Amino acid sequence: MSATQLDQLKQFTVVVADTGDFESMKAYQPRDATTNPSLILQAAAKPEYKPLVERAIGELKGGSLSGQALTEAVLDRILILFGLEILKIVPGRVSTEVDARLSFDTEATVAKARQLIAAYESEGISKDRILIKIASTWEGIKAAEILEKEGVHCNLTLLFSFAQAVACAEAGVQLISPFVGRILDWYKASTGKTYEGDEDPGVISVKSIYCYYKKFGYKTEVMGASFRNKGEVLALAGCDLLTISPSLLAELQASTDPVQQRLSASDSAALDLEKVTFDEKAFRFALNEDAMATEKTAQGIRAFAADIVKLENLVNELIG
Repeated sequence: MSATQLDQLKQFTVVVADTGDFESMKAYQPRDATTNPSLILQAAAKPEYKPLVERAIGELKGGSLSGQALTEAVLDRILILFGLEILKIVPGRVSTEVDARLSFDTEATVAKARQLIAAYESEGISKDRILIKIASTWEGIKAAEILEKEGVHCNLTLLFSFAQAVACAEAGVQLISPFVGRILDWYKASTGKTYEGDEDPGVISVKSIYCYYKKFGYKTEVMGASFRNKGEVLALAGCDLLTISPSLLAELQASTDPVQQRLSASDSAALDLEKVTFDEKAFRFALNEDAMATEKTAQGIRAFAADIVKLENLVNELIG
C-alpha cells in the first residue's frame, strides 16, 4: 500500500496541528500543536470542552480575585488547561498565545509570558515543551528577544513580511509562523487574480524567508501557517515545520500521490543572497512600505483581540 501524502510530507517536514480540537490531534499524530484565541474560542464553545472551561472557573471563583482580574485569571487558566491536554497527545511542543491586546507593550508581553511559563512549570511541564506565541510587532519581537535569553522559547505569529522575519532571526527567536494563506487572500483581493503552487505570493514569501535563514545560518525555525489549500502545503514540503488545519490534514491523508521535497537547507546555502539588518526605524519603514504586511498584521491583531473579548464574555456568563 502506498504511503499517504501526509506520511510522505512527514519525511521532509515536521507536521503541526493547527487546531484546538484534541480528537483531530489524535487522528493525525502531529509532533507539535499550535493554538490561538480563535481556535480556543471555537473549541471552548463545543460541549466536549465545556468541562475544561468550568474547571478553570471552579478553581478560581470564590477566591481573592473578582471582576476583570478574575476574568483574566480564568482565561489564562483555560489556556493552560488546553495546553496540558494537548501535551498529553503530542510528543513535542504546544504554542500558547499572549493576549493580542499586549502586542505593542514589550514589558507587559514579557510579564504575561513569564506568568504562563510559571503556570506550566507548576504543573510539572518543562518550558522546553512550551512556545510562547507573540505577534510580530517590533515590541513583540523585542519581548521575545528578552524571553529567549531567559530560556523561554517563542513562536512569532502574524508574520507577513521579510523585515519581520529578519528582525525575528536577529532577536534569536525560536520559531516564526509566516501566514501563507492570508498573504494569498490579500493579493487575490487586490489584484483579482488567482494564484497556484509556486506562483502563490504566500508560498513565495515563505520560500524567501526559509532560504535566507538557511543561507546565513540562523537557527530560527520556519513554520508555514494559515494554508488555504493543499497545493500551498505541498509547495513548501521541506520547510522546517508546517502547521496545518484538520481539513487539509484529512486531504493529505486521503491521497497517495507522490510528494516531492521543495525546500532544503543545502540548496538554500548555495544561493547568492545579500545579508540585511533592521533597526527599529528601518523595520517600521520597511513594514510601512509593505501595504499587505501592514494591513494583515493589524487585521490579525484586531481579530485575535476580538476573539479574546468573546472568550471573556463567555467566561463572564459562566461565572455569573
